[in-house]
Amino acid sequence: MLWILLILGATLFVAYANGANDNFKGVATLFGSGTADYRKALWWATTTTLAGSLAAFFLATKLISIYQGKGLIPASLAESQPFVAAVILSAALTVFSAAKIGIPISTTHSLTGAMVGSGFVALGMGIGIDTLLKSFFLPLLVSPLIAVAVALVVYPLLIYGLHFAGLKKENCICIGKEMVPVSVIPGGYSMAQASTGLRVLVDEQTVCAQRLGGTICGVNAQSVIDAGHFLSAGAVSFARGLNDTPKIVALVLVANALDLSWSIILVALVMALGGLFSAREVAETVSKRITAMEPDQGFIANLVTSFLVILASKWGMPVSTTHVSCGALFGIGIANGQAHWSVIRTILLAWILTLPIAGVTAGLIYGILSRLTMG
Repeated sequence: MLWILLILGATLFVAYANGANDNFKGVATLFGSGTADYRKALWWATTTTLAGSLAAFFLATKLISIYQGKGLIPASLAESQPFVAAVILSAALTVFSAAKIGIPISTTHSLTGAMVGSGFVALGMGIGIDTLLKSFFLPLLVSPLIAVAVALVVYPLLIYGLHFAGLKKENCICIGKEMVPVSVIPGGYSMAQASTGLRVLVDEQTVCAQRLGGTICGVNAQSVIDAGHFLSAGAVSFARGLNDTPKIVALVLVANALDLSWSIILVALVMALGGLFSAREVAETVSKRITAMEPDQGFIANLVTSFLVILASKWGMPVSTTHVSCGALFGIGIANGQAHWSVIRTILLAWILTLPIAGVTAGLIYGILSRLTMG
């Protein structure tokens, strides 16, 4: 009974950490482009992620078998309580620590590293190297590269399509919080109206973002883009819940702590709580620090991410929503020439370190727990 409580508690901890680190990634473009404020984006992310988590019961059960370690470690080890507890605790500590300092890392990557670390301590080189490379490392490595490439191709196509449809971005002069006078009159400042097609705004940069002029089927073009942007952000968050929930649930099922239905419900709810209460630091990083973006650019990044993650979930490939969504943002940053390379380098370094940190932590926890069990 004590082991079940420990595993269940650790599972809820990793679900909370996942929500804190991953919840905002689907809606980062809404906040970053000024399409929505933080609170509105957060609630949209939480609602659609919860829907994706519950849909995992019907659409993504194949991922559960993958993250029960089949082919990577023997079933006898995968079902051992010290192994399960070590993997979950290590992943939770790794992901939550990254969330607190605002670094977007992958729960998928952390779970993989933790399974390898615990498996290595238990088996040495007896872990399934071929399975590790083909079923885990390859999707994690290739998916962000595909996301970058697709974003680089699709974004110019969108721009061409907008121009072909006769839709052009309106220009404006954006003057920051510091008031700059155009003409001075007694008692204050006067902002002069510029030539046709230009307007003068005094506000934050996100408010001054370029917006589309013209209509699509009689509807304002920017309104259409914004609606599509919200839907695509919801699709990314839905895909994240669909892809991440089975991975967390898998190890609970191995330990027989709860049945499938209760496991998915509890994990989904705690993921939502983690996103609501502890997502702010990562939200600032993925929304504002990777690249500056316009609403149409965020729309494309979300389309790329949701398509790749939903496809991967359907085929049982354990890709990282973090890697895919950040990869799409990297691609947009390269395409618009506004990528913040120092931040991107920091994120890539964190991704490289995630697996060994999670692996070493899991190995240490497994060693301690297995000795306590034998004692």
